[in-house]
Amino acid sequence: MANTRTKSRTAATDRRTERDRRRTEREQQQAVVRELLRRHGNTYAEDAGITLRDTPQPLYRLLVLSLLLSARIRADIAVAAARALSRAGMRDPRRMAEATWQQRVDALGEGGYRRYDERTATQLGRGAELLLDRWGGDLRRMRRSGDVAAALREIPGIGPLGASIFLREAQAVWPEYRPWLDPKALQGAERLGLPGSAEALADMVPEDELAPLAAGLVRVALSKDVAEDVWDAARG
Repeated sequence: MANTRTKSRTAATDRRTERDRRRTEREQQQAVVRELLRRHGNTYAEDAGITLRDTPQPLYRLLVLSLLLSARIRADIAVAAARALSRAGMRDPRRMAEATWQQRVDALGEGGYRRYDERTATQLGRGAELLLDRWGGDLRRMRRSGDVAAALREIPGIGPLGASIFLREAQAVWPEYRPWLDPKALQGAERLGLPGSAEALADMVPEDELAPLAAGLVRVALSKDVAEDVWDAARG
């Protein structure tokens, strides 16, 4: 009988230890997420000067940014190029289509986007024309069509990666796409020791913080320095 009681106490202690371990792990993860959002939680749209709303112009500017980010080029250069295109007045499909190829090349060059400037200038022009012809220049019509990801991939220069980048950011204003945490964001989560599924990560933040969380996780995936900065801040 005494032996049975001892085993029961041991089992109860083990269960408490496991609960405490899980609680501590969860608290550590929450601290990491808080610091990630605080230090690196700007969306890429915000970095590019886009106040994202469910209206045609901000959505188009996000599409352009997504195209630029999907190339093999540094994110800060893509963001700078998106800003330069906006300063040059190419903020909607009509103005992009009406700009000359050289004007697009010059704006991309101003942002430092020189490696792919000529090809990208062509893609931006063709993509703007397609949007005008098929969707009236309004990405909200594409949203109502059903398969947005497939429609996005038809735009020259977007492809699967560009479509994923767009929806990762657009989930801020298109809630039906939450949680959109793509493989690059999940790679960042793994680097920080966070849960490995989109659903588990979504449970850690309010819905309106999912886009900032995704952007921060992508930055972690792209830079060990960002990961170390978050870890150092979380350890306090």
